[in-house]
Amino acid sequence: MDILRLLAAIFLPPLGVFLQVGLGTDFWINVVLTLFGYVPGIIHAVWIILSKK
Repeated sequence: MDILRLLAAIFLPPLGVFLQVGLGTDFWINVVLTLFGYVPGIIHAVWIILSKK
């Protein structure tokens, strides 16, 4: 399941975070980071997915 979340995080970072934690604070932080730049959104999404198991 982590592979699916990581692929989602690469193509659409907020989706990967949503699949991991739902509509919480981390999701909204990721939306803002993705709007400011695609790469920061990806980095944050991968970090959330790998750190919250």
